[in-house]
Amino acid sequence: MDSELLTWIFLIGGVILMLLEFVLPSGMALILGASGLLVALARFLGFLDDPITATMAWIFTSAGISIMAMPFIRKYLKGETSYKFADEDYEAMDQIVEVVEPLNEHNDEGRIRFQGISWQARTLEGEVPAGTKVKIKYRDNTTWIVEPVDQIQEPTSEKLKHKN
Repeated sequence: MDSELLTWIFLIGGVILMLLEFVLPSGMALILGASGLLVALARFLGFLDDPITATMAWIFTSAGISIMAMPFIRKYLKGETSYKFADEDYEAMDQIVEVVEPLNEHNDEGRIRFQGISWQARTLEGEVPAGTKVKIKYRDNTTWIVEPVDQIQEPTSEKLKHKN
């Protein structure tokens, strides 16, 4: 292979990789492209005549720059992160659900439908027939503890008109 052709391959490949960073931002394409440009410069100056040596120099230069640059990239070019406390019990509290099988306070044989799934449930006092609406209070192991809801008052158009 012509030595000048290999120099052009490293030069053009380095530029393409650096431009690819705009499409796939991660820092790695920039590092690989920069090491390609360094190897092309070293070949142009006559330091790396052998193609295998040039390829090995590109690999080790890329690895070295990656190891040295990644802490700075992580520090100054942080990705977008978010944190959400995932507590299903907390999110379930005060949700209105439907009773599927009658509930009582003596056993866990009653069931409610919550998030499309039938769950064991019981009340703290009294009995609740199937088909009524209840409010989730908390969970005791795998059993939801609920309380009856008298009537869910949904706003009607007349109530909204009087409110405004």
